[in-house]
Amino acid sequence: MIAGTGARTALAVLLALVTALLAGAPSAAAAPAAPPAAALTPADLDAWLDGVVPAGLDRAGIAGAAVTVVRDGQVLTSRGYGVAGAGVPVDPTRTLFRVGSVAKVFTATAVLQLVEQGRIDLDADVRTYLDFPLPLQFEPPVTMRHLLTHSAGFEERIRGLITLGETTEDLRDHLATDPPEQVFPPGTTPAYSNYGYGLAGYVVARVSGMPYPDYLQRHVLDPVGMTSSSAAQPLPPPLRDRLSSASPTVDDPAAPFETVRPSPAGSLTASPDDMGRFMLAELGPPSLLSPATQDLMRRPGLGAGTLGGLAEGPRTGLGLFDESRNGRRILGHGGDTQFFHAHLQLYPAERTGIFVALNGSGRGAMDSHELREAVLHGFTDRYFPGGTDPGGADTGGATGSADRAVLAQGTYESARAPFSTFLSAMNLVGQVTVVAQPDGTLLFAPGPLSAQPAVYRELRPWVWQEVGGQRIVAGRVEDGRVTALGVEGAFTMLPAPPWRNGSLVVPVLVGAVVVLLAALVAWPAGAWVRRRYGRAVVTPRVDRLALLTTRLGAAAAVVALGGWTAVVVTLLGLGEVPTGVLAGLVVLQAAGALAVVPAAASVVTGVRRRAGGPAVSGRLLLLLALVAVAGVAATYGLISTDLGF
Repeated sequence: MIAGTGARTALAVLLALVTALLAGAPSAAAAPAAPPAAALTPADLDAWLDGVVPAGLDRAGIAGAAVTVVRDGQVLTSRGYGVAGAGVPVDPTRTLFRVGSVAKVFTATAVLQLVEQGRIDLDADVRTYLDFPLPLQFEPPVTMRHLLTHSAGFEERIRGLITLGETTEDLRDHLATDPPEQVFPPGTTPAYSNYGYGLAGYVVARVSGMPYPDYLQRHVLDPVGMTSSSAAQPLPPPLRDRLSSASPTVDDPAAPFETVRPSPAGSLTASPDDMGRFMLAELGPPSLLSPATQDLMRRPGLGAGTLGGLAEGPRTGLGLFDESRNGRRILGHGGDTQFFHAHLQLYPAERTGIFVALNGSGRGAMDSHELREAVLHGFTDRYFPGGTDPGGADTGGATGSADRAVLAQGTYESARAPFSTFLSAMNLVGQVTVVAQPDGTLLFAPGPLSAQPAVYRELRPWVWQEVGGQRIVAGRVEDGRVTALGVEGAFTMLPAPPWRNGSLVVPVLVGAVVVLLAALVAWPAGAWVRRRYGRAVVTPRVDRLALLTTRLGAAAAVVALGGWTAVVVTLLGLGEVPTGVLAGLVVLQAAGALAVVPAAASVVTGVRRRAGGPAVSGRLLLLLALVAVAGVAATYGLISTDLGF
C-alpha cells in the first residue's frame, strides 16, 4: 500500500520502473545542451496537461485524475480529468481523493510544529513519549529523527494495513499489538516504514493531548484553509459524499472505502485544491513552520556518520524525499492505497509545487506509476530543464571502476521486507541481480525500483547513475565488501545471503517439490502395478511403517507449501487469512519436517535389506527433498509459532 515513491504494498516488495540502455552515458562535459524552458504560464500549463493526462488515462484505463500546480504564492492551475464515479466529472474544488503516504508529509509537519515548540526532541529516545513497551534490539535508541527518515530499523508488517469498509482505528492498540521486529541498528539502513510513521503520529497525539486526526485538523489543515480535507476514518458526514469512487480500472465496479492503519501513515483525504493550499504553505512564507524549521525539514535527516557511503546518494529529509531532477532540487512524496495513487513535489528554490492524484490503478501493474511519472518528469523537463548529472562529474570508466563494479555484483534483496515472520518467504521474489560489465558498468536486473533491466555507470567511487536516466545508486562498503546499495533515500538493497538467495533457493525448492509429488504419485501407481501383475513385495514391518510415515509427511509438506503460497498471495492483495488457517499450515509444515526422521530410517532399512540400487536411490532422493523443504520452512518461519505478519 502506502509507499513513499508510489510503490504499492503488495509488492513493495515486488515493485519497479524504467528501461535499460546498454550504450555508455555521455560524460557531463559532453552532455547535450538542455532545451529551452517553456513559459510556466497557466495557458501553456493547461494546454500541456490537456495533451498528457487524458491520453494517459485512456491508455491505462483509469477513470479520473487531478493535477494542481502552484508557484510564487499563487495557484497556476487546478484541473480535473475523467470521472469521479457515476459519470460525475472530477472537480478539483469538490472531488476528494485519498492521498496515501503523501499524508506522511503532514505527519512530519505536525511533529516539527511540536519540535519547534520544544515539546518533542528529535533526538530523544522515542520511548519516553510512549505509554506502551516498544521492544528494541539495538542501540542507540530509536528517536523521532529515525522515525521521520525511515531509519528506525523496523521490518515490514502488513497485517491490517488496509481493510475494506468504514471502520474505526484504535491507534494505540494497532501499534502496541505485535509490533514489527527491529532488524537494523537505528540510523544505518533506511527501510520505508508505515509503522514508524504510525509511532510518530501517536507521539503527536500523546504530546498534544488530542487524537491524531483532531490535531492534524486543528493545527495543519484548518490553518491553511484545507476545509475539504480530513484524516478521520470514516470521513465526516459533510465530506463522505464528495469522495471519488475508485477501482482498479475504469471497467471495474467501485471499491469500498479503504481504512488505512496506522492512520498517520496514510489516512488523509483531500481535494486537489486543498493540496494546492498545503503546497503554498510548505513553500511559504507564510508557512506552518518557521523558516529554520522548514529548512530542517528539507535537509537530509542523517549523515555519513551512521549511513556511511549511502549518504553519497539521495537522502531523505524529515518527511520528504530527495527527488531532484535536471539539476533542480525537488522534494517530494508519493502515496498509494489499493485504488488511489498520488504524488506531491516541491521545488523550494523556484517556489513551485505540483500535486497529481488518480482514482484507479490501471490495467498494467505499473500504469499508475508511469502516468504519474509522465506528468511529474514531463513537468520538470518542460519547465525546468537542465543537466542530467545530479551528483558530480561522470568518471566514465575511471581507474578502479571495473574493480568496484566486480565488488558490487551479486544478488540483492530489499531492506523493506519482513524478516522474522512467515511472510519473509516473499523475499525470494523481487530480488535484484547486479552483474559487472566488462566496461565497468553495472547491469541491474531488474533495475532499482524498476520492472526492466537497467545499466548504471559510475559517477564517482561507489556512486552510480543510470545510463540514459537520472536515478542514483550509492554503495556502502565495509571491510572491502559492499554491504548495501541505497536508492532514493529510504529504499535500501542488501546482499542476499545464500540461504535467502532466490536464484539458489527457488530452484532447490521447486526440485524438491517435484520429487515429493513424483513420490506421492509413484507409491499408489507402484501398488497398483504389484496388485495387477501379482508382484508382491514382502517388507519388514518397521520398513513399512517408515515408508508410510514418510509418505504422510511428504503429503503434508506439499499441502502446506501450497497453502502458504495461497496465503502469501492473499495477504499481498491485502486480504484476510484466519489465524486458525495459519496455525494449521504450521502443523502440516512441521509434520513434513519431522518426516525427515522416518525418511532417513527408510534409507537405512533399504540398505540393510538390500532393497536394490533404484529403490535405495529413490528413498535417498526423497530424504534430500524433505530436508530441503524443511530447511526452507525453518529459514522462512513456516514452522514458527509466531503467526504475526
